[in-house]
Amino acid sequence: MSTGPGADSAPAPAIHDTPPAPPPARRSSMFASLRVRNYRLFFMGQVVSNIGTWMQRIAQDWLVLSLTGSATAVGVTTALQFLPMLLFGLYGGVLVDRLPKRRTLLFTQSAMALTGIALAVLSLSGQVQVWHVYVAAFAVGLATVLDNPARQTFVSEMVGPDQLQNAVSLNSANFQSARLIGPAVAGVMITGVGTGWAFLFNGLSFVAPLAGLLLMRSRELHVVERAPRGRGQLREGLQYVAGRPDLIWTIVLVGFVSTFGFNFPVYLSAFADDVFHAGAGSYSLFNTLMAVGSLAGALLAARRGTARMRVLVAGAVAFGAMEIVASTAPSLWLFALLMAPIGMFGMTVNVTANSSVQLSTDPAMRGRVMALYMMVFMGGAPIGAPIAGWVTDAYGVRAGLASGGAISAAAAVTVGLVLARMGNLRLSVGWHHGHPRVRFVPREDRELAPVA
Repeated sequence: MSTGPGADSAPAPAIHDTPPAPPPARRSSMFASLRVRNYRLFFMGQVVSNIGTWMQRIAQDWLVLSLTGSATAVGVTTALQFLPMLLFGLYGGVLVDRLPKRRTLLFTQSAMALTGIALAVLSLSGQVQVWHVYVAAFAVGLATVLDNPARQTFVSEMVGPDQLQNAVSLNSANFQSARLIGPAVAGVMITGVGTGWAFLFNGLSFVAPLAGLLLMRSRELHVVERAPRGRGQLREGLQYVAGRPDLIWTIVLVGFVSTFGFNFPVYLSAFADDVFHAGAGSYSLFNTLMAVGSLAGALLAARRGTARMRVLVAGAVAFGAMEIVASTAPSLWLFALLMAPIGMFGMTVNVTANSSVQLSTDPAMRGRVMALYMMVFMGGAPIGAPIAGWVTDAYGVRAGLASGGAISAAAAVTVGLVLARMGNLRLSVGWHHGHPRVRFVPREDRELAPVA
């Protein structure tokens, strides 16, 4: 997050004016932000840590399912991990605007390392119970309240506003690259030696990001004037978002998709266990193939270089539609293959929304705005995960996945129509170079068109 006036951020387009043409995408600069030494250290540390994070996610879900035999219990675990963000996320954003980001991350990353090691000790000693996993998940969630907005805003301090879009996309690519390795290793490890070793690896993996943070050069960071302690800062952040319809509707759409469409710990574990009667290896396979699509989506976003609202809406519609299709898959392999496009469209929604919110927010408000964004993105899980688990237990996982996809697609269509109306746009359906093209164009085009 770079200091300075709001002019350093992309201005919000006027609702009734045609938005200015976006700058051309830098297709030759996919890895441009890695030239920055501090960001390169951060990126490399996150590669190792993210592998451990995915290993723990797989191990945690499978451990809860094996201890209880209930998809609802998996949903409760997910809810507990994201509940602190829902309850305290906005206050976390206020603190992040006041605190030094690097020191904050040193504290939060250390706390998450300790939870992984604690679960490892309990699992390897044979003393683990489901309530232990619940407590650990909630503890990770508490650390995330500060960790997520701090990591999001610290990226701009490392690379500056010019490279922010690229760095956000590469962060997502980093996370999804680890997702290719983590679930596969976790599946082998759980099957061979048990979940405890996966938890241990995750705890030790935090050594890498902690070392990267300690090795950074403070003088090369973009100087940020921290917000002083004061009253009304939370209200100030909410008022800022309330006056920006482009931010509001982006966050609303992300809220619906994350709450009802992103409940994969519930859906995928139930498909592997109840529908296809397979083991942890198949569950890991589903996550790995989804990661392939997610990685592709993140790299495509890095090449695009701009965050367009129509890409966000179209990606959310496609994401929901693919979930509905996957819910009807008759075989394990067809279901597994559909995970790739679901991952790609889901990542398109994630990266486009994240970049759009950061780039169009005044740097002085970015911590609070990103805390609100992450609260909605991650805080939807405490609401959606138990609902998804209940629907799965009561009506079957196929109904659960289909309903999540339908809600996500319907929310995207609704938000797209609302934004089109606010922007004085209309739907245009036609042909372009022999292919059908659907897009929104200014309503004035209809008045200027020649009469036949």
